[in-house]
Amino acid sequence: MSHADGYRPDGEAFPEESRLTRDTAIRGPARPAPYIGAGILLAAAILFPLMPQLYAFDAPRLGGMPFFYWYQLLWVPVSAILTGSAYWLVTREDRRRRAEARAGGPPQAGTASAGAGLGGDRP
Repeated sequence: MSHADGYRPDGEAFPEESRLTRDTAIRGPARPAPYIGAGILLAAAILFPLMPQLYAFDAPRLGGMPFFYWYQLLWVPVSAILTGSAYWLVTREDRRRRAEARAGGPPQAGTASAGAGLGGDRP
């Protein structure tokens, strides 16, 4: 038995208005800014190390190590920080969307579902 069946895990029935259906919104509408920001951070972490024209130099040396070695090694912690920041942005937005859906409650009967998109209601 599941929420969609109208029963809680202990076997008790949910009230009719709190049952989860296909049309129950579990997330509110998305704001594009956090997702765009996360994409830019991830793109930087991927693209900059893949552009050798930026670091194909011998000088300046750091501790006797040529620039092209320590530049690539520098990108290891930088990529970790950028990836962590992107994850934080996306999870913060997801939490906001879930809280918004919980605060708004389930959609009313006869209204379009939150995931319907341009094509109308889901089949």
